Amino acid sequence: MQSIRNIAIIAHVDHGKTTLVDKIIHASKLFRENQEFGELILDNNDLERERGITIVSKNVSVRYKDVKINIIDTPGHSDFGGEVERVLKMADGVCLLVDAFEGAMPQTRFVLGKALSLGLKPIVVINKVDKENCRPDEVHEEVFDLMFNLGATEDQLDFPTVYGSSKQGWMGPDPKKPTEDITYLLDTIVETIPAAPVVEGTPQMQITSLDYSAFVGRIAIGRVVRGTLKEGANMALAKADGSIKRVKIKELQLFEGLGKQKVAEVNCGDICAVTGLEDFEIGDTLTDLENPEALARISVDEPTMNMLFTINNSPFFGKEGKFVTSRHLRDRLFKETEKNLALRVQETDREDQFLVFGRGILHLSVLIETMRREGYELQVGQPQVLYKEDENGQRLEPVETLVVDVPETTAGKVIELATQRKGELLIMEPKGDLQHLEFEIPSRGLIGLRSNVLTATFGEAVMTHRFKSFEPYKGAIPERINGSLIAMNSGPATAYSIDKLQDRGVFFVDPGEEVYTGQVIGEHNRQNDIVVNVQTAKKLTNMRASGSDDNVKIAPKISFSLEECLEYIQKDEYLEVTPKSMRMRKIYLDENERKRNQSKFEVA
Repeated sequence: MQSIRNIAIIAHVDHGKTTLVDKIIHASKLFRENQEFGELILDNNDLERERGITIVSKNVSVRYKDVKINIIDTPGHSDFGGEVERVLKMADGVCLLVDAFEGAMPQTRFVLGKALSLGLKPIVVINKVDKENCRPDEVHEEVFDLMFNLGATEDQLDFPTVYGSSKQGWMGPDPKKPTEDITYLLDTIVETIPAAPVVEGTPQMQITSLDYSAFVGRIAIGRVVRGTLKEGANMALAKADGSIKRVKIKELQLFEGLGKQKVAEVNCGDICAVTGLEDFEIGDTLTDLENPEALARISVDEPTMNMLFTINNSPFFGKEGKFVTSRHLRDRLFKETEKNLALRVQETDREDQFLVFGRGILHLSVLIETMRREGYELQVGQPQVLYKEDENGQRLEPVETLVVDVPETTAGKVIELATQRKGELLIMEPKGDLQHLEFEIPSRGLIGLRSNVLTATFGEAVMTHRFKSFEPYKGAIPERINGSLIAMNSGPATAYSIDKLQDRGVFFVDPGEEVYTGQVIGEHNRQNDIVVNVQTAKKLTNMRASGSDDNVKIAPKISFSLEECLEYIQKDEYLEVTPKSMRMRKIYLDENERKRNQSKFEVA
């Protein structure tokens, strides 16, 4: 029996998790000398690489001094908390990665709290000690205080600390003395993290993650908690409703390096992939057929937000995407729920509309972005926060902890913006040359707040938030004040008409861009919506007039990212998403129909 260490790497977004895993992979010589590979090996889909965030947790294993170390890379964003909670079940210890300047961030706290409550042994890695004005000793104190506040045990508080720079590829016991490589960290992992316990008896494995292959279908991933799994064995699958289903293991695979290796049996304590199981869900237990015993199921935090997904019915539908029908949309959304644990899909009374529930705007926008890249066309409505009622019938809403690090000169603007949206300032303290602000704010108040804060602070604010709890309703929050500029006709916009309308507001389209009736093409500088004609061309005459033939000077259009569009749209608007473009539009394209249905949205 070989010695196994199962370790999850947790950290805040952009503190260097995936880079550290890269260096561990290199240190264990998984690649041949002449083999080429890029950076951020584990962020393997385009979205993860572009945004620099980990969305789906991954498994890798390395061998070091006759010990097999299974590394689980976890997402740092609380919107993907559903991913983190279940993969921690596979680990015996956690490697907490903290930036030597920023210190422990709120989302680190969220994941660390989950890890400590599961009784996992932590190792603290203070990364980026090569940065200017970093403060490794203060950060070490902060992490200790944080663990103490989260109720860590004596053993957990006695954690080893490793300092280093994963970018430069070294780790050691002293931040001021760089070492040659990262073997000090690997030694610490082998010494500190307890070996996976070997429990004899009938086999048990909980399915905590899944993979998909076009050849064999869904693949169950989990850790063998007891006994030995064997290829070809008949087993029982314990389901959520208490039923027991007979299944057969077709193939077993262990994680070796970056890939998987087929094996005949998997011993207790190792993480493996099982093919051949049908109709399983995350949280089900693979157990003995004669006397099945189910493990406690994985609980995942509830969604806090929902959005209406519907087919694209705009005049431009079907021009860019290949999946445009309600059947395509329905199949794709329900397929996503198989692997995206924190997502729920609910059918409505209309065939072509679905309510999709998620953990936040980022969680839902990653799904939309993935779908548009796969060739889907769809429309989504304004994100809505979910409310609950307590036993006294009082209305409860999700409240989040918001943390903003901002230059001192613009801190006042951020406080003003957050308090307008029912945010309550709890902490304000200097952190280097920045002000560190902490608020409690309703989730509704966060919708659209990021773009306003970035504008007010000239793009210098760093904002993070995480779900705290459901609390009594805080009252109405002012929404976007300005109305929309709506296209009157369909056709290409002309520079002449945009120039003449510039005093009415700002535009989201360029001259020559095709628009359709009812499309939102700009923001009015007053509170009401107005319909404008952007197709008029200049009347051509053979008379030249001095002064009136000056060159047209047009301000460049405002471009929105997907999240900004979702935060910008109003209740009576949809965002049309296709593989090549995003357009905001009114739900009712015809002006008379809009007026007739106005009352629907005012009540809502």
